[in-house]
Amino acid sequence: MTTPLVTANDLFEAESGPLKLKWVAGQAGMKRLLEPTTAKFPGMALVGHLNFVHPNRIQVLGEAELDYLSKLNTSERAQAIHNLFTSEKTSVVIVANDKKISPELIAAADAAPRALFASSLPSPVVIDHLQYYLTRALAPRVTVHGVYMEVMGMGVLITGESGIGKSELALELLSRNHRLIADDAVEFVRVGPDVLVGQCPTLLSDYLEVRGLGILDIRLMFGETAVRHKKKLHLIVRLQTIQGQKLSKIDRLQTKQLTRTILDVDVPEVALFVGPGRNLAVLVEAATRAYILRMWGFDPLEDFIKRHQEHMNNGAARSAPRGTLAGDALRKARNKVD
Repeated sequence: MTTPLVTANDLFEAESGPLKLKWVAGQAGMKRLLEPTTAKFPGMALVGHLNFVHPNRIQVLGEAELDYLSKLNTSERAQAIHNLFTSEKTSVVIVANDKKISPELIAAADAAPRALFASSLPSPVVIDHLQYYLTRALAPRVTVHGVYMEVMGMGVLITGESGIGKSELALELLSRNHRLIADDAVEFVRVGPDVLVGQCPTLLSDYLEVRGLGILDIRLMFGETAVRHKKKLHLIVRLQTIQGQKLSKIDRLQTKQLTRTILDVDVPEVALFVGPGRNLAVLVEAATRAYILRMWGFDPLEDFIKRHQEHMNNGAARSAPRGTLAGDALRKARNKVD
């Protein structure tokens, strides 16, 4: 897991357009870091209105803050501005509401040095936008090996050992009108308490590597709609091989939902076994459909067991042969009743 670094210059380059920012002074402070705090979502704790007691990394001056400074006498105002720009916690100061910036602020920004920006937008809009940006820019992230696809509108991560057929499966899914997000290296960012967004590194965007074919440009081969840059993660499909003697030990009813933890978020996982005659693309689609049904509150296994519970009184569970799906379900139903 890594936490990215964001400087004052990174902030300006990313948000100068949306926030209509102008760099007024303090260019020498362009490399100062907007260090993440220990807060769960650092963007919320890094930016705010003027605060001398607990300074924010980004101090935003709106009408009320500038009015407060203007009412101070000369010495008090000079000291307040000095404290604002010399605090170790402060990296950027933004004057919002298209207000005129006094020479005192410009001189203090150059002396500190701290980046001083101006914006024509209202201060609450600036703060809300920066909180949204910083929450994502400073969110913890991790890179996972696999192929990330959008299947039926769901983000599906396909994992497995190298050479097991992940890229070939992705190619088959693409031919069935699903979409590629990332191949080989998928970067996941936690943007909410239980929300992971997977995205493709810029260098790998649009490409899929298939053994025997080399590098394929999916955008050129399948069109613009065959790729996308990012998607929320919903399901993990793990491809694995299995020996014949272990096949009989598989829980055919899948009574326990498997999960995998990524960045402290538990993600549903399905294990699909690779073997001759198994159409993995169809199985991935079926797994995705089953996940969507569970999201809607439908549980086929529970309905299946309930349907068979009505046969318990006539001894159907005892007569059902072992090793069959119906027999296993009936015995599980009887165990629930007992």
